[in-house]
Amino acid sequence: MDWGRVIFIFFALMSLTTTAGFLYEHNTTALFVAASINLVSTLLKIGVKNVLSAELFASSLVADLHLIPALLMILLFQDTQTAIALAIGGMIANVFSMALVLIESAKTKEEF
Repeated sequence: MDWGRVIFIFFALMSLTTTAGFLYEHNTTALFVAASINLVSTLLKIGVKNVLSAELFASSLVADLHLIPALLMILLFQDTQTAIALAIGGMIANVFSMALVLIESAKTKEEF
């Protein structure tokens, strides 16, 4: 088992689920956790070397550029509706990222 890949996919999936958690419960702490985990996921994608690595990194950056402004909107302006709208964009980027991970996994042939 490739533990580096396990950690990479763990953070990518955790980023998606924490963003969904914020959309369920509009809580500033949940949005902070989602943005933080997404940043860690983005950092882990820098070292990925596979066919879809550029697409994975770009989708993670898109999610960052939605979740960080969403956090700022809710912290500085108490604008929950705009934060939710931006978080939805971040979640869509994370869903796209997970789809790329699944495609990459299907293309990879590993011996067991």
